[in-house]
Amino acid sequence: MDPVISRPGDGERFERENRTITIRVDLPGLSVLEIEFDETFKVDPHTHDDHVDSFYVLDGEVEFYLDGAWHRCGPGTFLSVPPNVEHGFRPAGVDFRVLNFHTPNVGFIDWLRA
Repeated sequence: MDPVISRPGDGERFERENRTITIRVDLPGLSVLEIEFDETFKVDPHTHDDHVDSFYVLDGEVEFYLDGAWHRCGPGTFLSVPPNVEHGFRPAGVDFRVLNFHTPNVGFIDWLRA
């Protein structure tokens, strides 16, 4: 396996109705996505049993749901959600941009490409 350097502007880009997803890293043990969401996008509370789902807020504000409570988070906030912990997110009134880490990589990128 080769090391990865992902510079600004690098990566496959997918334009969706209310979000833009850029694949920054695609390795067996790690996927990293840069995702820009508009103020209409939300992810209802859910769980994963096969990976840790982590987020780093780059721009804007987002409300993360973690195990029963909503938390308003701005740029510089990092959170990591272990398997089987209920989580979700929604905009806090503005567009926002995050890095989303899946460890290990469990196929989300393959689903995006399909």
